[in-house]
Amino acid sequence: MRMKKKVLFLCTHNSARSQMAEGLLRAMYGDCYESLSAGTAPGKLNPYVVRAMAEIGIDISGHRSKHMNEFVDQKIDYVVTVCDNAKEACPFFPGGSQHIHHSFLDPSGFTGTEEEILAGVRTVRDQIQRWIAETFGADNQ
Repeated sequence: MRMKKKVLFLCTHNSARSQMAEGLLRAMYGDCYESLSAGTAPGKLNPYVVRAMAEIGIDISGHRSKHMNEFVDQKIDYVVTVCDNAKEACPFFPGGSQHIHHSFLDPSGFTGTEEEILAGVRTVRDQIQRWIAETFGADNQ
């Protein structure tokens, strides 16, 4: 049995994009990858993100925002920054052998009615899901 590759998704607050990416990678390719997430300045889990993920059958309600220092002593195969802030704050992550960057819109900045905010979060979730399939899918393992 081959070892799973470790993927660490980094964002600023570890409250939305990196949490969605962690949950999506685990659900989609958990047999090949160990999925982790953290932030450069952790906040708290975005409730709209939890709802949007639950809509597609992925429960991240038990996740917590973590600081990237929790993973600094681990060997990480892929360090993925999902926002420009994290890329600037963390251009180098010790133990990360390959760095990937792809910026997604920040759901914490979405405004409007509850339904409008949720619609925006769904859009970002779906973009992350497509990007994960392209980046970590069967052709890339």
